[in-house]
Amino acid sequence: MAAPTAPLPLDVLGPAGAYRARGRQPVTDVSGAPAAELGLAPKVFVSRAMKALRAATPLTVDERVAAIARAGELFATAELGGLTPETYEYTVSRVAGIPLTVVRAATRTLARRTAHLHRGLQFARPRGAVTDWRDPLTRTGRAVWARRGEVLAVHAAGNHPGTHSLWPEALALGYRVAVRPSRREPLTPHRLVLALRAAGFPDDHVVLLPTEHEPAETMLRAADLAYGSDEVVREYADDRGVLSLTPGRSKILLTAGVDWRAHLDTLVDSIAHHGGTGCVNATAVFVEGDPAPVAEALAERLAALPSLPPEDEKAQLPVQAARAARALERHVLGRATDARAWLGGDGIADELGDGSAVLRPAVFQLDRPDAPEAGTEVPFPCVWVAPWNREAGVAPLRDTLVMSAFTDDEGLTDALCDEPTISNLHLGNHPTHWTDTGMPHDGYLADFLMRSKAVLRG
Repeated sequence: MAAPTAPLPLDVLGPAGAYRARGRQPVTDVSGAPAAELGLAPKVFVSRAMKALRAATPLTVDERVAAIARAGELFATAELGGLTPETYEYTVSRVAGIPLTVVRAATRTLARRTAHLHRGLQFARPRGAVTDWRDPLTRTGRAVWARRGEVLAVHAAGNHPGTHSLWPEALALGYRVAVRPSRREPLTPHRLVLALRAAGFPDDHVVLLPTEHEPAETMLRAADLAYGSDEVVREYADDRGVLSLTPGRSKILLTAGVDWRAHLDTLVDSIAHHGGTGCVNATAVFVEGDPAPVAEALAERLAALPSLPPEDEKAQLPVQAARAARALERHVLGRATDARAWLGGDGIADELGDGSAVLRPAVFQLDRPDAPEAGTEVPFPCVWVAPWNREAGVAPLRDTLVMSAFTDDEGLTDALCDEPTISNLHLGNHPTHWTDTGMPHDGYLADFLMRSKAVLRG
């Protein structure tokens, strides 16, 4: 498929429709070629847009759920903003450097999640809470699941298109939503907002506000709640109305007696699935015993992955601009000075000759379980393999989005389950990236958006 012949105009999507801002930001592909032009909303526009969201009245629950499901279908099948699904996926692949097959999978995932979004939200609702004060149960006193606010600001990440399948939950719950897209990959949120509007959400219910830093702060302060992972959100991380997303640092634990060779496919899949770009990709493997055979086997398998442009049908690794790839290479090798390199010790940037470079896998062996390098997370398949023992306990395994533990030790499982900094626990032969409808990501987003309010009526 050929890329669009001219840079795509990505306008601000305000509460009164598309707005062609005077300020524009070029969006380039991995070779440095212009791919899109992103409009930047000025501060006064952001302020007015946030006021319009607050003044808007939510659609009914049934209308919201139906519109979100329809939006997912349109996102995956319709021409939106002048882009067919195929052209959108190709362009995202070239801009974000994510393999084309991964972008296609993210499109399917978004369509599936939006179709089942209402059912998934019911897993997050407390069993004792009802959804409406009119429920007959409130006559004898009952908790009602209620919004903590009316307007949510989303400061979106740009590492993977799949991150945008989460925030539509807020629309389903009756929030009006403002999205600040990442400049790294603004095409997915732009397309999703267009799809939501085409499916029935009024323009003043969901807006796209690309901005500079100062207007982004205005957006955050004007919202009731905010979440995301950009620098503006991190500045407000101590605010109870702000949910700051942190690196995944997902891990695998192999205890003694486990035949890890029988699970090698799962280990490799956990590390390299979707190009290793996700927070749910494993970045550290802890081995009770000698970690060298595990590191050697992982290196052998990961070394076989090909270096290809991201739009190639056989591509499995991410691509960045060569300069950025070299900077990342220096960072990783600087962290690995005290580690044994099984793969990637000579570098990870494999230049393609067009100004871009493939980020090739790396495997480093550490000499102790508490080595700080094990907490390094980078957007490609890079894994740190470390020894672990019972004396070290849970401490080296903390601060983990997903822990895949291969163990039959119920006491250890209790400790992993009880550890508050381990968000998700997979036991047995399950890759770190596995999920399904109803499973929380880092807790349920609804835990942040909703609360239980006691209602008693006569």
